[in-house]
Amino acid sequence: MDRTVYFADKAVIFTAETPGDGCCAVVSGSGGDVSRAKVTKILESHNCVAVVAPDPERAFAAFAAEFTPVEAAGGVVVNDRGEWLMMRRNGRWDLPKGHLECGERMEECAAREVEEETGVNSEVVRPLCDTLHAYYFPKTGRWELKRTHWYELHTAGCDSLTPQTEEGIECVAWCTPAEVADHLRDAFPTIRCVAAAMAEPCVRR
Repeated sequence: MDRTVYFADKAVIFTAETPGDGCCAVVSGSGGDVSRAKVTKILESHNCVAVVAPDPERAFAAFAAEFTPVEAAGGVVVNDRGEWLMMRRNGRWDLPKGHLECGERMEECAAREVEEETGVNSEVVRPLCDTLHAYYFPKTGRWELKRTHWYELHTAGCDSLTPQTEEGIECVAWCTPAEVADHLRDAFPTIRCVAAAMAEPCVRR
């Protein structure tokens, strides 16, 4: 299975086959020497790096070992009018998400983070996807690899919106499908992955 790790707007793909579009810088991951330092250096001049290895999962695991793992959850809240709850954080459109607390289930984390960051109370409908986001955290002086578990959530009405400004959230809004499409152009690739997962049909279990 291919793995994609995002560094803001840039991506590192762990794959068994060389991408045919020529858009990625290609490096071999078969020797196990694809370090964080090597990859971040390549990303200074490329938007995408493809790490090609016979066992992509093993190559990814070796790469991930250089990071502190972080678990998080968040999601897309949809109201009865079919609008999505989105927010603008640090100048870009985003979705509510945050770190998992000790003893908390992922679904609980997603609903809690939505309420804390937007003021909206909602319930989880279904899981959507997971994304991987790597970054340097100056406060701790460490590189972190955040796995965010994304969910679709629902709320009946249009609750009063309260942006968590101390978290850099500038505004929160209920968005029509047309507005969502427009906002996604300004969003990080991880958010576009979540939107793509929302388009997949809900499988009843």
